[in-house]
Amino acid sequence: MNEADQLVIIPVSGFRQMTTFIQLPRLLYAGLPGYVAPLDMVQRDLLLPTRNPFFRRGQAQYFLATRNGQAVGRISAQIDPVAIDHIGEQVGFFGALDAVDDLGVVSALIDAAATWLRERGMKVMRGPQTPNSNGEFGMMIEGQHELPMVAMPWHPHWMPAMMEACGMIRREDLLAYRIFTGPDAEEAHLVPTSLKMGEGRLGSITTRGLDMSRLHEEGETLRRLYNDAWRNNWGSLPLTRDEMNGMISELRPLLKPEHYVLIEQDGDPVAFALVVPNVYDISADLGGAPSPVGWLKLGKRLLRHEFHSARVILLGVSSRLEGTALGAIMPALAISELMKRGRTLPYRTVELGWVLESNLPIRRLIERITPHPYKRYRVYDRPLTDDDL
Repeated sequence: MNEADQLVIIPVSGFRQMTTFIQLPRLLYAGLPGYVAPLDMVQRDLLLPTRNPFFRRGQAQYFLATRNGQAVGRISAQIDPVAIDHIGEQVGFFGALDAVDDLGVVSALIDAAATWLRERGMKVMRGPQTPNSNGEFGMMIEGQHELPMVAMPWHPHWMPAMMEACGMIRREDLLAYRIFTGPDAEEAHLVPTSLKMGEGRLGSITTRGLDMSRLHEEGETLRRLYNDAWRNNWGSLPLTRDEMNGMISELRPLLKPEHYVLIEQDGDPVAFALVVPNVYDISADLGGAPSPVGWLKLGKRLLRHEFHSARVILLGVSSRLEGTALGAIMPALAISELMKRGRTLPYRTVELGWVLESNLPIRRLIERITPHPYKRYRVYDRPLTDDDL
C-alpha cells in the first residue's frame, strides 16, 4: 500500500482541524436518505471547550481519521469527574463518532479513543455520548428516515453492525416515541376523568407554566427537581448549575411559558416536564452553514415560531412521592398538561425521549397514546483493562 493511501488517526489541534471535525458529518453524509445537517453553530456549542460548560470540569480529546489527505471519520474521548463519582466506576466516554462505510476506519477511531481513555486510568469506555448523557446520547439504530430531532444524534444504517464487529457490547437501548397532538391524543385518558387538579384527591395540587422574567431561577428549581427525580435512573447524570445555566441561555430564544409544566403540592415542586421546539423545523433546508440570506430566513422563522414539532427533554417526579399513588399518577398529569397547552402552540407532533427500554412504567404510560417507539438508540460498553482486550 502506498504511504499516501494509509489511514492516519490525528489528534485534533488548532482552529482548522476543529472546523473540519465540526463540519465532517455533513460532508460525509450529504445525500444519504434521512440525513439532515445540524447547524454548525449548534455543534460548536456542543463541542467547543469555550462554549460547553462541561469543559469546566471534564476533559476531552478529538480525533480525525484521514486517508489521502481527506478526512474520512471522527471520534471524541471524554472523562467526566461527575460521571465517575455518580457511577462509582472509572468509566470514560466516547462520542461524536461519524465515518464513511469502512470498518477499518471505524475500528481505528474506536481504538484511538480507547487508548486515550486507558492511558488516563479508565476501565470502561461507554457511548456514544457527546460529551455525556446530558448531551447527545446513544447511537441511532432505527429511525434514520424519520424527522430529525433537536439534541438527538443521527447515524447511518451501517454503523451499528460495525460497532459489534469492533467488539462493542450492547449495554442499554433508548427509545423515542412520537405523539401526534390533537383530540385523539388528549382522549387517551392518561388521567382518570374523575381526577381534576385542585379538587378532591388532587386538592393540594396546582400547576403553572414558565415564568419568562425569572428564567435562571426557574432553571435552578428544575435542576434540583431533575437531579432528585433521576438520581437512580441508569445513564442519567446530575445537571450542574453551569450546565443548566448554559441550557437556559441556549433555549431562551425558543421558549414560551407553555413549554414548561411545573406541578406543585401545597406550593412545593413535585413534578415537571419541559418541551422544546425542534430547531430542524426551521433550519433543515438551510444547511449547516446558511448563507446571509439563509440566516435572515432563520431569524424570521424563529420570530414567527414556525415550528411544527417539539421534544420533551425533561420529565420527572420528586423522590418524596416515590411509591405513592400520587407519585404514580404524576407523569400522566404532566403529559396531560402538555397536551392541553399544545392547543395554543403550532406543534403537530411531540417526541417523548429518550426513554430506557427497561423503564416499563413510563413505557406503558406512553404506549397508551402511541403503541410503538419510532426511533431506537443504543449505548455500548467496551472494557479497557488489558485482560479484556
